[in-house]
Amino acid sequence: MRLRTFESFWLVSNGLLNSYPSLHENISTDIVVLGSGITGALICYELITAGYDVVLLDKRDVAQGSTSATTAMLQYEIDMPLYKLKDIIGEEGAVKCYRAGIDAIRDLGEIISKNNIECGFETKKSLYVSHNKKASRWLHEEFKIRDKYNLGVQWLDSKEIESRYGIASSGGILSDTAASADAYRLAHELISFCVGKGMQVYDHTEVTDIKCTEQRVKLTTAAKNVVAANKVIFCTGFESLKYIDEKIAEIITTYATISEQNMPLKEAWKETLVWNTDVPYLYARTTDDGRLLAGGEDGRYSTASLSFKTKNKKSERLEKKLKGLVPGVDFIEDFSWAGAFGRTKDALPYIGKYSKMPNAFFNLGFGGNGITFSVQGAKMIVKLLRGENPELLHYYRFGR
Repeated sequence: MRLRTFESFWLVSNGLLNSYPSLHENISTDIVVLGSGITGALICYELITAGYDVVLLDKRDVAQGSTSATTAMLQYEIDMPLYKLKDIIGEEGAVKCYRAGIDAIRDLGEIISKNNIECGFETKKSLYVSHNKKASRWLHEEFKIRDKYNLGVQWLDSKEIESRYGIASSGGILSDTAASADAYRLAHELISFCVGKGMQVYDHTEVTDIKCTEQRVKLTTAAKNVVAANKVIFCTGFESLKYIDEKIAEIITTYATISEQNMPLKEAWKETLVWNTDVPYLYARTTDDGRLLAGGEDGRYSTASLSFKTKNKKSERLEKKLKGLVPGVDFIEDFSWAGAFGRTKDALPYIGKYSKMPNAFFNLGFGGNGITFSVQGAKMIVKLLRGENPELLHYYRFGR
């Protein structure tokens, strides 16, 4: 299954950072992690620092699935507004999920700082703007419930937003906590750190059969090699859906476009992630080399959704929407691409054990802010391995 178009900006700008061998023998380990994207990299980091023996497998080159296509806008905000989420899982639970996103961004920043990882990580603010007056009414309700629970927000009216950002809107929420990064480089750096601590990595190694018993896990590769392990952790996003009987997510294609360097924007753009209330929403941020990166135009996944023709059509629409968001912006496209991701009905991830697969764990950070969910999931699964039961797993569980 294709996860992205071929010309992702992060692959073009970074190239192949590290290469690893494929597996050509039978091996045994404590824990095997499937998937070397940012989710797999994060859980490997947590496992290695906790002292586990880990093997990482991927059928592609490292981080060359959806991770190489992500815009890596790190937000605590969930795709479902807090005022709606509370009606599904309860107000207390909804607030906990939002606060966990704030903690995840801070935790990720600490990991990056502690290990001197160069991945363009920058702490920012997040501006959630209404695309019309009708949306402004419910967005203000969203502001009130976030403010009630001290989530670090303020309301900006349309004049203030236009003055600071040059953005046309009907008002919006400015949040204190957000960040951006190069997730492709971050995944490589985390995996390189883990290899330095003894982790084994095998790319171009496709697992074709998995047997989970109460005693052990046995994985067989396309080359007929066997990996025996005590536990297996799936970090393969929607490619994990074939192992799950229940319908937990639908596959969506999202599109992105990025400008040439040194875009003439107001200074506040450098420290802010921007998204709006449209459906599907438009999102945008600047990069550390002065580009404007925008994404959206989400639609159902198909092979055609990743075609050159569809990608170009979506890029044109994104540029048109950008010019509506920022009147007068002189956007000159440098690259455009598309990637696939999973979306759940409640916009929450699926993390933890799956009852039909003993000794298997899943870290499936579906949704627009999948990286923050992946940070949470990495820490939660390590706690599960220690016999603990993190509270948030109730909201992220299978069978909910």
